[in-house]
Amino acid sequence: MTPAPVLFISNGTAEDLIGARLAALLGRRTLYAPLVGEGRAYAGLPEARRVGRVLRLPSGGFPFGSLPNLRSDLRAGLIGESLGQWSDAARGASGAGAVVVVGDAYALMVGTLAARINRRPLLHVQPLLSAQYLEGLDLRGTLRELNALGANRPLPYELRLARRAQAVFVRDAATQAYYRRRGVPARFAGSFAMDVLPAPERELHVPAGRPVLALLPGSRDDHRESLSTMLRAAALLPQVTPVVAWPHPWATVALPSGWTLEVASDTEATARGEGAGVSLQRGAFGAVARAADVAIGTAGTANEQLAGLGVPVIAFATRGPQYTAGFARRQGRLLGAALQVVDAHPAALAAAVNGVLEDPSRRAQAAVAGLGRIGPAGALPVIAAEIEALTEGAWPRHPGPEV
Repeated sequence: MTPAPVLFISNGTAEDLIGARLAALLGRRTLYAPLVGEGRAYAGLPEARRVGRVLRLPSGGFPFGSLPNLRSDLRAGLIGESLGQWSDAARGASGAGAVVVVGDAYALMVGTLAARINRRPLLHVQPLLSAQYLEGLDLRGTLRELNALGANRPLPYELRLARRAQAVFVRDAATQAYYRRRGVPARFAGSFAMDVLPAPERELHVPAGRPVLALLPGSRDDHRESLSTMLRAAALLPQVTPVVAWPHPWATVALPSGWTLEVASDTEATARGEGAGVSLQRGAFGAVARAADVAIGTAGTANEQLAGLGVPVIAFATRGPQYTAGFARRQGRLLGAALQVVDAHPAALAAAVNGVLEDPSRRAQAAVAGLGRIGPAGALPVIAAEIEALTEGAWPRHPGPEV
């Protein structure tokens, strides 16, 4: 008998990647409902079928990151199309053996509805929220980040929904303890971010004996602003080898005034200006990450992955859509000494890089913080086994108390 497919509901680039890796480990038919974007990470899986409509948001999935983000998303049909996705997910769950949510509280709401309507077991993977976001966050800080209230801590409705799930997996040990104190049978089995860090894709051929500076403009549109600042900072650091992990088409490279781009192939290019040559590598994030001695990043998961490798990360805020001042503050609380946030100015970034490279104790402190706060890989095989148990009926429907 052919096993029933699993429906994955996810809402973000990193969340899609986690869901697709889980689906690959299961080796069964996959239904996927990406709530933000097209869910490209799932498309390469055999027998994978998207459920429902595609919601393309100008904010890239961060409607509450800023007021302009929210306005643009509302004009793009956020409310009507989102409601349509709820009904799409509910229909998709009717033929599934289990519903797996990879995402935040909103995704959990969609998944809970789909699972309950169809009487299907529900598993929640929460890769976004961390109890570490609360460290040092006083009342004034909370008020300053009201738009991130549900991202800094689980709100009561999310906890209630999580208690109804058959399994809940969280991103670190601190969050496991936070959830369990509130009646959620949460588990930390390893770092999702490190699980989806790719192996080195190819040899970078960087010069021996020189520190490698990884430049991580990120997968969101922040790169249109941040790459230029990173390149100018790299030009002030002749003693390092800068390498950009570039996830976008070459046509989208935004260079500083007076710089040029020499494209050698579909995967390699060089930006030249101010006496510097900076390598841009497409499809080589794993190689760049593992070669790095220090990084400058305006990215979410990528910054965390570098920190999880023990690499000090320097960041600066952009005008969005993702890496705003508030996002930078939150990531700073998450990563502790592994992340240093400075002004968005080339000289400030170069000084921060020099400060890290010239101080072994700071590098060691950053490495310890990153390794400890992100944690090791290993969660996804455990979660895949739990999904198999769910589809085989080995779990009770509601292990936690209803409130």
